[in-house]
Amino acid sequence: MKFFYDFHIHSDLSPCADKDMTPNNIVNMAYIKGLNMIAVTDHNTVENYKAVEKAAKNLNILVIPGMEINTREEVHVLSYFRDYSSAKIVSDLIYESLPDIFNKADIFGEQNIYNENDEIIGKLDKLLINASRYSLKEIYDIVNSHKGIIVPAHVNKKNNGILGVLGFFPDDIKFEFIEISNNHEMNDRNKKITANYKRLVNSDAHILENISEPVNYVELEGPEYIFSYLNIK
Repeated sequence: MKFFYDFHIHSDLSPCADKDMTPNNIVNMAYIKGLNMIAVTDHNTVENYKAVEKAAKNLNILVIPGMEINTREEVHVLSYFRDYSSAKIVSDLIYESLPDIFNKADIFGEQNIYNENDEIIGKLDKLLINASRYSLKEIYDIVNSHKGIIVPAHVNKKNNGILGVLGFFPDDIKFEFIEISNNHEMNDRNKKITANYKRLVNSDAHILENISEPVNYVELEGPEYIFSYLNIK
C-alpha cells in the first residue's frame, strides 16, 4: 500500500513558523491533503509532539516523534525516534546545550507550546533557531543511542544544508537517508554526491498551505512499518 507523508513540518513552537501552525490546524491540513504520516520537526525541541499526536488520533494519521537539530557547524539535521520518551531525552539535551540567548518574540516570532485543543500552555525561553553546542558527529551518536536516526535536512539548500555548509558527507557518519527540499533545485555536483542515498522529499512547511500534497509516498504493509523502513531500531 502507498502511504503519503510529510516528515518536515514546523509548528508555532518554531519562531519562524506562522501563528496558524497549531496542532489541530496541522493535522487537519494533512488530512485534507490526504497524508497518512507526518512529523512535526520544530527547531531543537519536541515539546509540541504530544499535542499533535493526540490531535491526529481520530484522523488516523501517524505522527512520528522528531525535531530539526542545528549542529555546532550550523548544519540542520532531522531526527526521528521510535517513541516520545526517547525523543524527549534528546530534546532536553539539545535545549540545554543552546546558548543562553532568549527569544524576542517581536523580532523572531512566538515559541508556543500547545495542548491537543490548540490552547497555549507554555513557551520556551531560549531562542530555538540557534546552534547547539554539539557537533554533527556528537548529534549522530546521541540520537542513535536513543532509538533514533538523523537525516541531513534540505541537502539541496545552500543555507544550513550539509553540502552547502561542509561540501561533503563526513566519512565517520553513516547516513542511510537524506532529505530533499521540494523548494530548491539540485546542482549537478550535488546530484552525483547524493546519488547513492535513499531520499525523503519533504515540505519544510512553515505555513499551512505549504504542507505537502499527496505526492511523496512509501510502500508499506501498514503505517507502523515506517520505523523499519527508516531503520529506526
